Amino acid sequence: MDRDLIRAFMKATRHENMAPSAQQRGAPMPPAFAALGSETGRVALPPPADLDLALLDFPALLARRASRRRFTEAPLDGGQLSFLLWATQGRRGAGDRLALRTVPSAGARHAFETLLDVRRVDGLEAGLYQYEPMSHALLVLAAEPDLAGRVTRACYDQACVAGAAAVFLWAAVPERMTWRYGERGYRYLHLDAGHVCQNLYLACEALGLGTCAVAAFDDGALDAALGLDGEEAFALYLAPVGRL
Repeated sequence: MDRDLIRAFMKATRHENMAPSAQQRGAPMPPAFAALGSETGRVALPPPADLDLALLDFPALLARRASRRRFTEAPLDGGQLSFLLWATQGRRGAGDRLALRTVPSAGARHAFETLLDVRRVDGLEAGLYQYEPMSHALLVLAAEPDLAGRVTRACYDQACVAGAAAVFLWAAVPERMTWRYGERGYRYLHLDAGHVCQNLYLACEALGLGTCAVAAFDDGALDAALGLDGEEAFALYLAPVGRL
């Protein structure tokens, strides 16, 4: 480990050492959403407000929340997936300039795009999808052959990834964050990832589903499987989801 490099980054990104950000220089704000691949279709999701879900109360969620790594072969249903997506990156209200979401984010920048490696979800073909929070829909993306296998291998063949009904993958779009905060924004990406994944944990627990946060993966192999360039957009965090 190059500790000098890490120390240099932390020192360089102290507030007193930061140059003016793109926002301070008058650069236009990056768009709040960016498709990360070639769209081949679109799937509308049931509105969260219309879902009839039996949810646990909040104290019970906190008491029971746990990493769960063993899943059955049963598929998720569309209502469950809709709720999980809304809980982790759903838009709050309409017409707001900052496109506020259901999770906190530094400066309301929301620099993540949610990709889904769908394996077993009722009503959806297996493949690669991207959540579009503004319309609460899924974009069907052109996927690499053997997507599920490539994602699993990139995660060092972890059993929880191999057995998932769907894998939530959060791709960082750093420009969205650095526009306001400069290079210090890279610190905030990691904080924001924790907010998103914690909401997934709680939403899964509420539905009686399981998930487990995963940060151990081959960055290059995972980015390649998802069609990301590793610079303008790169995978930062992921979590398999399944029935228990």
